[in-house]
Amino acid sequence: MDRPAGVPAPPAMPCGSWLVADMTTGEVLAAKAPHARFLPASTLKTLAALALIPRVRPEAMVMANREDANADGTRVGIMPGTAYRASTLFQAMLMASANDAVYALASANGGRPHTVGQMNATARHLGALDTFAVDPSGLDGPGETSSAYDLALIGRAAMQLPDFRTYVATKHIKFPGGKDARGRARPAYDIQNHDRLLYNYPGAIGIKNGYTIAAKQTFIGAATRHGHTYLVTQMAGTNGSWRVTAKLLDWAFAYGTRVKPVGTLVEPGAVERKLSQARSGLQVRTLLAGSPADLAAPPLRPWVGGVGLLGAVALVGALATRAIRRTRR
Repeated sequence: MDRPAGVPAPPAMPCGSWLVADMTTGEVLAAKAPHARFLPASTLKTLAALALIPRVRPEAMVMANREDANADGTRVGIMPGTAYRASTLFQAMLMASANDAVYALASANGGRPHTVGQMNATARHLGALDTFAVDPSGLDGPGETSSAYDLALIGRAAMQLPDFRTYVATKHIKFPGGKDARGRARPAYDIQNHDRLLYNYPGAIGIKNGYTIAAKQTFIGAATRHGHTYLVTQMAGTNGSWRVTAKLLDWAFAYGTRVKPVGTLVEPGAVERKLSQARSGLQVRTLLAGSPADLAAPPLRPWVGGVGLLGAVALVGALATRAIRRTRR
């Protein structure tokens, strides 16, 4: 294990893949199977927010319709025929993981398919090539995937948006009431942030949890202490306790400045530029011979583990295939 004397290994994590990185520099401190693809569940709402926040003004009024109000899964309880401020719907989708809220915002943005297309374009721009969205809520769908590495790219980019940072750091709000389908008045009511780390870990600043039976526990989290901010992602988790994430963050804050990074989160646009150059005439064999650093992330050293290295190698091949076919899949 590539670490200085006196630095213990990161704690064991009960999940299929995970990653911890310095959110400021993008340096990856440690990871397990960072490019392994899993269902993202509601962590995908972070990508939806990246697509929607720049396009739907926070002060815009969004009229709820019946289809969006009848969303599957977690709902905040929007009422058809009631207009909501977009900022309130963003709070509901990111704090309370409300599928009806994200669908209403998608409708205001031109519809769910249009929004999903923008989400996938955003993922490509970020270099999140393990990610493919089929539903803006993150509900499981055929072909929908992400990875611990991609969730870190997505979470890091989202935290550059001031409105997003505010939404995910808010613990509770009053969600507005209105009149239901029978014309009965319903008063405003409390909704709370589902991110338990935010309540229990000093310095926590968000970001988003997720869960479905098939995806298991998924999570993107971040915390700031003493001038350092660390980002943690977890997929296919078998333990939803905030304490699991807290142990990994404790390790990062204790030893993050002493360990040698095993990789780097690519900057937005970097992978797109590489692929564009490939399509413009660079030999595809160069892509196949190149290291993961040439296309997505620097080669990940032993701390990542064999599965992670295989995932990185697979990513290179996948990128080359995409360069040839010019398709996502």
